[in-house]
Amino acid sequence: MKRGFFTALATILFLQLVNAQTIKTGVLVIGNGSGAVAASIQSSVSGAKTVLLLPGEGFDAELTSGNLSSGIERQLISALKISDQSKEVQEKTFKDNAKVNAALKAWADTIKNLTIIKNASWLKLKRSGSGWSVQLSDGKTVKAIALVNADRTGKVNAAIPVQSVTKPWHLLTYDNNLYRTSIAAGQHAENTSANLLFLSDLLIPEQDNFVVLNSGIESIAAGQAAGAVAAYAAFFKKKTSQAPLKEIQGELIKYQLSPMPFADIKPTDTNWKAIQFLGLSGFLKTNIVNGVANFESERTVLTSEIREPIKEFYYKAQIWFDEHKESQMTLGSTLSLVCYVGGKSPKNTEDEIKKNWKTVYKFKTEYDPKRNITRREFAVLVNEYLKPFGVNTDKTGRILR
Repeated sequence: MKRGFFTALATILFLQLVNAQTIKTGVLVIGNGSGAVAASIQSSVSGAKTVLLLPGEGFDAELTSGNLSSGIERQLISALKISDQSKEVQEKTFKDNAKVNAALKAWADTIKNLTIIKNASWLKLKRSGSGWSVQLSDGKTVKAIALVNADRTGKVNAAIPVQSVTKPWHLLTYDNNLYRTSIAAGQHAENTSANLLFLSDLLIPEQDNFVVLNSGIESIAAGQAAGAVAAYAAFFKKKTSQAPLKEIQGELIKYQLSPMPFADIKPTDTNWKAIQFLGLSGFLKTNIVNGVANFESERTVLTSEIREPIKEFYYKAQIWFDEHKESQMTLGSTLSLVCYVGGKSPKNTEDEIKKNWKTVYKFKTEYDPKRNITRREFAVLVNEYLKPFGVNTDKTGRILR
């Protein structure tokens, strides 16, 4: 009797000890560079419990996107700026990695869902069901639903029996629809900032809950995107292969990360979100000049440039364009378009637009239905009343209706 009691007690104590040595989390990030830090921050703020394994004592991140910074990187730059500094001193500060990483540490320390394990040495990394398990050298084990590989040493790749192909950023092009699958933009590479990162760039077919960053191109933007993808899997207990493109893009835009590389439209712009959403639709395309993609918000809109993209999204648009042959889109014709395709009352819609023209949309122009509409105005009104971002696409950017 006593022997049985003591055996049971020993078993209970052993199980308690094992549980005490096991850290369960939603997302596990391995690495200490720009991608690792950004992935950890985004995963945490997106609601997933996150553990970051640092190979050393601190971060080794740097600012990389320059004038096209958005999301976490832009927030970091804002934290580093001092209003009475000269531009030269500010730029020097941005290049001071010690100050950058000190600001990141201060930020990370305030995030409740984030646990950082410094000087983390691990012995074994393997699959654990559909998730992951890593055994640390101090005897602890971390179990996670999703893993973000931001490791730059090659140790993670060596531990996992899968060919991890890291992909470069892609130059924005409209030759196919893949630009609609962009989840980050603006990384400066190959003498241009008009670069995109596709959702598929972070995933490996048949390797669910494994998010991979390109260790050769450090990027805060890419890391932030990776964090959102991993957080989706952890928060909803879904596989990364099931991650819905629109929800990932929407989450990242919510945190002001640009999926389109428009250099002349900053996240501080009142209409930034509408222009980003419309940019993903391809209704208003941009040209790349000297390596830079500008939205050119004050340029007027030609009917010919929007006809086919809008018809691709909405069946009813075919009829509208058959009856409207004007070469230029005016405010009046845009109102007619959104009301016809969206099934809205022209009178009520116009009244609403007039009311919001300067107070909500912050337009500096006067409302005149006969005037040619600018790209900014068109983006805002079409996004508001037709909501093209809500139209589903497949993994190649093809419209699903």
